Amino acid sequence: MAHDHDHEHDHDHAEHDHELDEDARAEAEADARRRLALSQIRQYGDPSLRLKAHEVSEYDDDLRRLVDRMIVLMHDAQGVGLAATQVGVLRRLFVFQPDSEEEARAIVNPVVVEQADETASDDEGCLSLQGVRVPVERSVRVVLEGKDANGEDMRVELDEYGSRVVQHELDHLDGVLIIDRTDDEHRREALSTLRPRAVIG
Repeated sequence: MAHDHDHEHDHDHAEHDHELDEDARAEAEADARRRLALSQIRQYGDPSLRLKAHEVSEYDDDLRRLVDRMIVLMHDAQGVGLAATQVGVLRRLFVFQPDSEEEARAIVNPVVVEQADETASDDEGCLSLQGVRVPVERSVRVVLEGKDANGEDMRVELDEYGSRVVQHELDHLDGVLIIDRTDDEHRREALSTLRPRAVIG
């Protein structure tokens, strides 16, 4: 009996099409999750993004639930960091995951205890400023101290990209945005993106 090459070829095609369908579906689901997450993250113009967060004094279930919710939102929004002020909560904490190989972490009442003098400029985006990427100068290494969600002491040493991520989130806790840290030209461009011109009817 001869081997049915045509049938095998059709079968390969069907499997390939099925894989493409699965990929497309997964991509569509991720996109839908991202849009939903972004709708729950405060966007530019929201007053909470300009307010200074308060120190956390109680390490309770409410705080741990907030941290869990923020980590889910950060993942769904495909971000690498998220501050409490970005979800309208004026508490000094943020979650971050600069490296996908490592677990997401939360730091409460973070304080910079060491900072490199050397700085570097790179483009940054923000989950609260959709469509904006501007160059921001940051210290290339920082050491933070604070607490975890259970109130245990923690110390975090980060350099390069990780250092940039946590400095970005620390700014959020003080009501500072990337458009405040960039040059005039990029700020003007960013604001024109964030404030679309009124449509004249």
